[in-house]
Amino acid sequence: MPILRAAYRMTRAGSLANLHHVHEPLAEPLDNEVCVEVRAVGLNFADIFAMMGLYSATPKGSFVPGLEYAGVVRSVGKSVSRVSVGDAVIGVVRFGAYTTHVVVDENYVLPLPQGWTFEEGAAFTVQALTAYYALLPLGAMRKGATVLIHSAAGGVGIIANRIAKRLGAFTIGSVGTSDKIPLLQEEDYDRVFVRSGTSYRAAKHDLDTALGDRPLSLVLDSLGGNALQASYDALAPAGRIVCFGSANMAFQGKRPPYLSLIWKWLRRPKFDALAMIEQNKAVMGFNLIWLWDNLDEMTRLLNEIDALGLPKPLVGHTYPFAALPEAITAFQSGKTVGKVVVRVSEDDHPL
Repeated sequence: MPILRAAYRMTRAGSLANLHHVHEPLAEPLDNEVCVEVRAVGLNFADIFAMMGLYSATPKGSFVPGLEYAGVVRSVGKSVSRVSVGDAVIGVVRFGAYTTHVVVDENYVLPLPQGWTFEEGAAFTVQALTAYYALLPLGAMRKGATVLIHSAAGGVGIIANRIAKRLGAFTIGSVGTSDKIPLLQEEDYDRVFVRSGTSYRAAKHDLDTALGDRPLSLVLDSLGGNALQASYDALAPAGRIVCFGSANMAFQGKRPPYLSLIWKWLRRPKFDALAMIEQNKAVMGFNLIWLWDNLDEMTRLLNEIDALGLPKPLVGHTYPFAALPEAITAFQSGKTVGKVVVRVSEDDHPL
């Protein structure tokens, strides 16, 4: 019998006005699949860009957004061996997490770590994979390296700092507002600075001041724009920038401001391959959809992350399922810290 679930479904990408709360049937799991009763959903910038139609991986037509969740296994296919009904799990999905129930291949769920809440579980997987993959497989970070982490108070920034410090790096964090500085001090960043403006001159001045005489080895960039260009110019020889977002293209509101976005796109940093050879620098980019399609690599990375024994992720803000659109608006504002999570309860299930 199909399951009746509640979900937030986009009728089509392009505007948050197309996001609707619906009740819909969900097929029972196939032989290798599990059905998870979702208890918490984590929000990500990829969700926003997908809903706005600005992400190349966005599904065509109608879709349910969301990449990560935590919950309890409700039912399993006959070939499933890794989890059982009643297990608490965390998981990732190639869209489809904004819901009360999700069906997914058993290989994409993991046990909820002991002592963690569902909210903490929904705040971990995407951030940890992003931070770890950027720092090590791509960034080749070494002990003693100076690492600059933009958007340092966000979910990725906090976990990236924890990993980098665990492995002996010197970390510098950038934030947009001064009220986030105490959190970064608690998180043991070595230096912190508030971005004083969006111009290249402001970005270069901020970064030069924060670096002092330290050579910059690695940058984790989720901003784009002038911050990216200034970070590249500040790199020491053999330095690397790993790009996994472009927050300077983010906006508030239900519909993209296309003229502004086109202007920013035209003025985005452009890197010359021949100049990069001469300067001995590298710019790298990735997104987690690639890891979704490479299960063995994703599993290996998760095992390496687990071996680090990181603390629980920071859940900065929680919203009820009925207020998911409000959670998205808060996330868009750039004023949140840590992870924004949506709680799902039995009261949210269809009757």
